[in-house]
Amino acid sequence: MKKNTQNSDFQHIGNKLLDWYKENARDLPFRQTKDPYKIWICEIVFQQTRISQGLNHYNNFIRRFPDVQTLADAEEDEVILYWKGLGYYSRAINVHKASQQIMNDYNGVFPSQYEDILKLKGVGKYTAAAISSICFEGKIPAVDGNFYRVLSRVFADNFDISNSRAFNYFSALAEMIMPQNVGDFNQAMMDLGSEICKPKNPLCHECPLQEDCLAFSMNKTSEFPVKTKKIKTEDLHLKYYFVHRNGRFLIRQRKDDFIWKKLFEFPDSISEKLEPFSKGTKTISHKLTHKNLTIEVVDVEVTSEAVWNEFVTQNQYIITDLEASHEKSFPKPLENYIQNQK
Repeated sequence: MKKNTQNSDFQHIGNKLLDWYKENARDLPFRQTKDPYKIWICEIVFQQTRISQGLNHYNNFIRRFPDVQTLADAEEDEVILYWKGLGYYSRAINVHKASQQIMNDYNGVFPSQYEDILKLKGVGKYTAAAISSICFEGKIPAVDGNFYRVLSRVFADNFDISNSRAFNYFSALAEMIMPQNVGDFNQAMMDLGSEICKPKNPLCHECPLQEDCLAFSMNKTSEFPVKTKKIKTEDLHLKYYFVHRNGRFLIRQRKDDFIWKKLFEFPDSISEKLEPFSKGTKTISHKLTHKNLTIEVVDVEVTSEAVWNEFVTQNQYIITDLEASHEKSFPKPLENYIQNQK
C-alpha cells in the first residue's frame, strides 16, 4: 500500500465513520465525560477486558476512587482488591503508582500533553493517544487491534501486524483517513472494530465503510490482518499447601516478580512436622495469556495447636478465615478453591 496520496483523497472514509458513530455510538458511562482521570481508568480497565464484562468493575472502581487524589492516597492492597475480577493485576498496581506520579510531578492535575501522559506508569502509546484525543483535542490516532483490523481490511494491506514497525505503519494509515474530530474518530474505530469489523465473521453488510473496503470487494476479509509471529505458550506447574485449622488458614502476599504480583496465595512449602496432616491433593488447570498452569493444592488440616503455632511463627504467615478471605485478592484458581471450602 503506497501512502503518497494526499490525505484528502481518503478523508471521506473517516467522515463516513463519524457519521455512523453519531447514530450508533455505544451508550457508555465514560462517553458522557471528558474527565481525563475517568477516561484513563476506563482505557486501562478495558485493555484486557470486554466492556460487557468489565463495566460493573469500572463503575465500582470509580465510585471508590472518584479522582486522582483518592486513588493516590489509598493503600495498594485496597486498590488491588477493587480490581478483583478483572485480572492482570499489574494494571491495578500501575494505576496506583501513576496516580502518585500525577500528585507528585503534576501537582495533582492530570497532564494534558501526549508526551507527559505517556510518562505515566503503565500508559502506552495507544492509551496516551486515546486520552489526549478525547480529553484534550490531541491529533493522534489511538492505534490498537481494532485499528489494525479495520485499516488492513479497508486498504487490503498485508503489512504484518506482528512486525515491530506495525504501530507506526498503521498510525500513518490512520492519519490518511483521520478527520478533524480525532477524539470521536478514535472512539468510532473502537466501536466499529469491536461491534462490526470483528476478527471472525465480520458484519460487513452493516459496515459504513463497505463501499471503500478493498478486502470486502475482493471477498478476502478473512485474510486480514496478516499476523505471522506467534508467541509460544509456556507450561507451568505450581504447588500450594492449604494449611488450615478450625476454619482458619494461612496465606502470604506475593512479591512484585512473576505472575500474580501482590496477590495473596497459600504456602508453597511445609515443614516435615506438617506432612502427617496432609489429607489429599486437588489438581487445577488454569490458563493465562501465553501460560498454561497446572496447580496442585495439598489439603493440610493441622490438628495440633503446638505444630500450628510453630509453623506460623517460623514462617510469618497471615492467618485468615473463610469469611474474611473476601477482603483479600487471590488468583482466580485459589479464590475458587477457597469458595469450595465454604
